[in-house]
Amino acid sequence: MTYGPAGVSDEQFHLLGDVSGGRRVIELGIAGNAIALAQAGAKAIALDPDPDRIAELRGAAASAGVAVECHEGELADLGFAPSGTIDVVLANGTLDEERDLGRTLRQVHRVLKPGAPFLLVMAHPFAAVGSGRTRRYGEGHRTVGDLLTALDRANFRIEAFHELGVDDDHPYPTTLVVKARKQGS
Repeated sequence: MTYGPAGVSDEQFHLLGDVSGGRRVIELGIAGNAIALAQAGAKAIALDPDPDRIAELRGAAASAGVAVECHEGELADLGFAPSGTIDVVLANGTLDEERDLGRTLRQVHRVLKPGAPFLLVMAHPFAAVGSGRTRRYGEGHRTVGDLLTALDRANFRIEAFHELGVDDDHPYPTTLVVKARKQGS
């Protein structure tokens, strides 16, 4: 599994944990990880609003010889998953522009098993400000504070917080990786 445009691997951070043995993992939006999850032994489930992306994933999964359960719908449309039945939810670069983030997070919380992880990867909110851009922080994008508040309100506890992408060419972080755990039932 990789995080963000830099392609940082889960081998570096070990945020997903063991997904073998048929653990149920939902990928919110197709970001290229569902097949790798299935190959690692997970019961991979993908949700995406684009029927063409769903069709492409189904074809790629068949070519790879793995099964990926696919659902077409908005990222908060998790009605197909009963409450408390999912082991991990992964949103890799797909919640950046989510209009109703609170609703989506509440649905993720509903479907996760108690204490289960939610891994969120997104463009770092500060990246839109840096590198010669004229946009002010928070203008047209969520701030880090907005994200943390939304996670707290949905009853998630932050377990890991990584700001990636700072190098000689990018003095500002470009990718934010957050691992949160479901609190409560």
